[in-house]
Formats: sequence, C-alpha cells, structure tokens
Amino acid sequence: MTKQVEIISLPKIQDPRGNLSFLQDNHQIPFAIARTYWIYDVPGGEKRGGHAFKTQQEFIIALSGSFEVVLNNGEEEKRWLLNRSYYGLYVPPGWWRSLENFSTNALALIASDKMYDSEDYIRDFSTFCEWIRMKK
Repeated sequence: MTKQVEIISLPKIQDPRGNLSFLQDNHQIPFAIARTYWIYDVPGGEKRGGHAFKTQQEFIIALSGSFEVVLNNGEEEKRWLLNRSYYGLYVPPGWWRSLENFSTNALALIASDKMYDSEDYIRDFSTFCEWIRMKK
C-alpha cells in the first residue's frame, strides 16, 4: 500500500457516445472508500481546505473544470493541477492541504477512507508544524 502523494490514473473506457471512468471498491486507489463529498460553486479567488488530517487518506478528482491542490508536509510545498476526470491525486495522512485556483464550474470529488471526525482535523498551520515535529 502506498503512503506517498501520487497521481493515480483511473480506468478510462472510451466510447463515441462519451467516456466512462470509475472507482470500484479499493482496486484503483489504496483504500476502501468510507465517505465521498464534493466541492463546487467556489467563488473566484477562494480557497478550500486549509487543514491536515492525522489519519484520514483522500483521493481528489477534478470531475469538471480545474483546480490546484497545494500540499505541505511542514518542510516543503508542492502543487498539482487537476484538470481531467480520469486521474486523481492520492493524499496520505499528515499533509496540510488546500484547493485553489478553481476554474468556472469546477467540481472536485473527494473520496475518503474515514467518516467525518472533527478530532482528526488539524486546522491551524503552526499546530500542524508542531505535530509534524513531534512525530519525528
């Protein structure tokens, strides 16, 4: 099972009537899905996220439009542009994340391995950096 941030390609069934991609059980991503949610109608210039998870894993897909996923591990920041519905970004626990630069009509689908648990969130970046230091 992977624990690195990575782009994962999803199956893409091409058809003249329209293409189809899917997630099935935990065959395409490294966890079983417990929850899905989506982010949409994000006003220009707004950011979403701005938190880290202690244990939760996520898989983020741009179903429509585009946006950037910005990840920080307490030492470095990395950016990924998501703009295709047949791949997504796997984000293991312990990364500060935000979603930025949403295009018009962008739709972000997030699959998670956990049900919502407010205790799993770290919502302050300096607290996150301290949590990372304590883990080392």
